[in-house]
Amino acid sequence: MEKVSVRNEVEVPMGELKAKFVSFHGLVDGKEHVALDFRKNKTDEVVNVRIHSECFTGDIFNSSRCDCGEQLNEAIKKFSEEGGVIIYLRQEGRGIGLYNKLDAYSLQLQGHDTYQANRLLGLNDDLRDYQVAGQMLQAMGIKTINLLSNNPEKVAQIKKYGIDLVNQITTGVYLKKENKSYLEAKVNHTNHKIDLAGNL
Repeated sequence: MEKVSVRNEVEVPMGELKAKFVSFHGLVDGKEHVALDFRKNKTDEVVNVRIHSECFTGDIFNSSRCDCGEQLNEAIKKFSEEGGVIIYLRQEGRGIGLYNKLDAYSLQLQGHDTYQANRLLGLNDDLRDYQVAGQMLQAMGIKTINLLSNNPEKVAQIKKYGIDLVNQITTGVYLKKENKSYLEAKVNHTNHKIDLAGNL
């Protein structure tokens, strides 16, 4: 297997902010994942990291059906101030792809939760694999992290793939009437650390 390495780093202005966008050679799934590096000091032993799966509807079009866009924006703001790296993975819809995600939305409108909808489509609850995130971090020389995430599966997998975790930092709670059932399903089905009780 090809050794994973950094392919290129290029600084990209983001309004008043800027980050280095990092591409890679040799990632296990062959997809064009990128890292956004906001660090001013690359000698820090422990790096703040957000592993974020692409959400076309939430990240770009501000969909209220999920909290993905808000979580991404939170990480951008936090890391631009404190330093950190966003690992942006091309794993749309928990890995089922955009068209299947839109089909799942149709089923959710009929009363099924996000996981039930996947199953009705003949798909698993979550098809994501974070091996590629571990590869990207290691290629950047990052071995020890604080992880900005509510997802216990992400925590377990990133440890399995050779990254030391110091702290799991939960994100804010972005509860809206349109995403209430979605967030409840994440808490009830996959034990996401989201304090809905304090935000209802």
